[in-house]
Amino acid sequence: MTQISAKRTRLQTLYFGAKLDSPGSGSAVEFANGVFQVSYETERAIEESSIDDPVKVCLIHVPKDCPPNDDRGKLYSATNIRTNAQWVLYDSAHGCGGA
Repeated sequence: MTQISAKRTRLQTLYFGAKLDSPGSGSAVEFANGVFQVSYETERAIEESSIDDPVKVCLIHVPKDCPPNDDRGKLYSATNIRTNAQWVLYDSAHGCGGA
């Protein structure tokens, strides 16, 4: 169990700190426990979530045979307890060894 600590568009995520207006670039969400998820699509369930909403986050896949120090590509499911909405997304726009 954790809480939503930040919501951004996907491109805002690529340029931390930038005041970038990038609607339609996808969704990104960060949780208080440090888990992060991102999508090239605009995820309605994330858009309808609010900062501080309680969320159950579960790690459901860890990639294998990744290059050293490349820990991207973990797959997480998330359930917003307030809205009962669910989504499944990766922690990076690219898996380990990718772009």
